[in-house]
Amino acid sequence: MTVPIAYGSGTLDVDLPAGADSTVIRPVFTPGAVDEIAAVRDALRNPISSPTLGDTVRADDKVGIVFSDITRPTPYHLIIPPILEELAHLPDRNVVFFNATGTHRINSRDELVSILGEDVVARFRIVQNDCSVADDHEYVGTTAGGNRIELLKEFLECDVTIPTGFIEPHFFAGMSGGGKAIMPGLASLATVQRNHSVARMDHPDVRWGVTDGNPLWEEVREAALFANPSFIVNVALNRNKEITRVFAGDFLEAHRVGCDAVREEAMAEVDRPFDLVVSSNSGSPLDLNMYQAVKGMSAASQIVRDGGHIVMAAECRDGVPEHGRYGALLAGSRSPRDLLAKLRTPGFVEHDMWQAQIHALICERASVHFYSENLSEEQIRMGFMEPVRDIGALVARLVADGEVRRICVLPEGPMTIPYVAGRL
Repeated sequence: MTVPIAYGSGTLDVDLPAGADSTVIRPVFTPGAVDEIAAVRDALRNPISSPTLGDTVRADDKVGIVFSDITRPTPYHLIIPPILEELAHLPDRNVVFFNATGTHRINSRDELVSILGEDVVARFRIVQNDCSVADDHEYVGTTAGGNRIELLKEFLECDVTIPTGFIEPHFFAGMSGGGKAIMPGLASLATVQRNHSVARMDHPDVRWGVTDGNPLWEEVREAALFANPSFIVNVALNRNKEITRVFAGDFLEAHRVGCDAVREEAMAEVDRPFDLVVSSNSGSPLDLNMYQAVKGMSAASQIVRDGGHIVMAAECRDGVPEHGRYGALLAGSRSPRDLLAKLRTPGFVEHDMWQAQIHALICERASVHFYSENLSEEQIRMGFMEPVRDIGALVARLVADGEVRRICVLPEGPMTIPYVAGRL
């Protein structure tokens, strides 16, 4: 059996041994809207628990539109035009776009054009969050968990704010979209580090699909509310990155409705764990680097048996990457256990420690094999993983050796989040 899995801008064929006990899990396919722009326009004019955007914005307001960075497939060429229609009574100088980079790198102009289009980049002021510049951020309040929330100053100066994005299950925030556009999207590094602390990452409810009761997600929501978000625009996407539904309106209620809908389509129950799970990272732009590929590894980890095998395929055209401390944390440790001990040392704080922690936890319980045409064998082994150049040959060998009997393939990676019955 040959299964194409998402890889870069195309697919990668994975050959599975004849007669193997193989399961393929894909998200429930929902066709894209017949007219995706019209679907966005209709949602803006019929919002959830909120006045329309046009009724919310006065002619002299400064409006901040928050958008996702290059690592997300949010289809802004379909979302932004209807939003700008609703803001047509404003001069361009009153509209500012904020790139919610979080702790990721600043995007190039070409990347901004690929996200927003040349017209938007040429017409409007674009502010990118550099989490490391403390003076760009302002204290807005302290959460119930004690986190001092610092957000981008210029964003806080806006009269009307419009967080945007797409909703999917998230490996530690539970669900994406919603307040994540503001925190970590527009937060200082210190704020993000406190939210993504080692203790929080060890919490049993900091996991895929869980929002209420997830202390990390609940603090994201609390932090975002300090900024008084005015109107949210989130979308659901199918495997073709087409808009299936639009959730616009009240910040809390529209996101809740969206999360409930996406959970039904994107999470799949299995009866018991598998010996081997093959996963992608949903292709470009989500498989931009090894850092992002941890999501696909985490999706596979939900249903692999202890001591089993995960095979991860990600293009990684941006490498490990070079920015941040994720790669350095991996390279500076002898094993997953060594890295986890270092991270759990009282007082230890480091950029990207959360991603390194999840990476190490996965590699501690399963053997991870990594396929990428853009990473060296040394880079892959640095992450406690084994390089693989032929996934089909590896799987066939493991089956022949008797190590593997039951196989699962996640062709769209974290677009589908499987879970073992009774563990959600």
